[in-house]
Amino acid sequence: MRLFRWSALVLLVPGLAVADDKKDGRYEWRSKHDPNGIGKFYMGREIAHVMGHAAASWLERPERDEEENPKKLIELLGLKDGEVVADIGAGSGYYTFRMAKLVAPKGKVLAVDIQQEMLDIIKGRAKKDGVGNVEPVLGAEADPKLKPGSVDTILLVDVYHEFSHPYEMTEKMVQALKPGGRLVFVEFRLEDERVPIKLVHKMSERQVLKEMAEFKEMKHASTSDKLPWQHVITFAKQGAKK
Repeated sequence: MRLFRWSALVLLVPGLAVADDKKDGRYEWRSKHDPNGIGKFYMGREIAHVMGHAAASWLERPERDEEENPKKLIELLGLKDGEVVADIGAGSGYYTFRMAKLVAPKGKVLAVDIQQEMLDIIKGRAKKDGVGNVEPVLGAEADPKLKPGSVDTILLVDVYHEFSHPYEMTEKMVQALKPGGRLVFVEFRLEDERVPIKLVHKMSERQVLKEMAEFKEMKHASTSDKLPWQHVITFAKQGAKK
């Protein structure tokens, strides 16, 4: 069952599961928690374990097309030539390279990941396929390492729920967006029991809205449930586009 396969491929990234942060009392640690989570909670939600680079091949599995319908997600994003897109938690580049074609030749995709091994996979693929508008970026647990006011769209596919420092990461992502820029969450729907994914790897729309309410400059623009298993929840940064 996919329900169990997902958890079997979640491999710990050194440092993530033991990171502690008591700053401003935003985070809480609990001794009793879901075994698929790290025991650290943010706004009532347990943070999930990170999928390690050893499972990169699973990200490219054939079944993903049916389970996630990437073509539909790309359509919903409506990317255009010249846009700068940040793919946070890019992994093997599953969405990175799909988006790179759409923003070329003037735009680029910043493939952000905290695992150098994932970025090495992306570098190798870009070289092999002759893709020149993908820029690998080694991020940190609390900082995606993006320049302020430099990005049009930030895409988070099944990754936000694994951030060990979600508040700090979101704060940095919001800073990285241009005025009018978008922050797009793609998360497995917690509201739907038919979605065969472990609970800590799912999020409800309500929880995403709750956590994003901390950032007043971001406005909820839309929620789409047109994908088979996932929400697509979009927020826009207030201010006119330059």
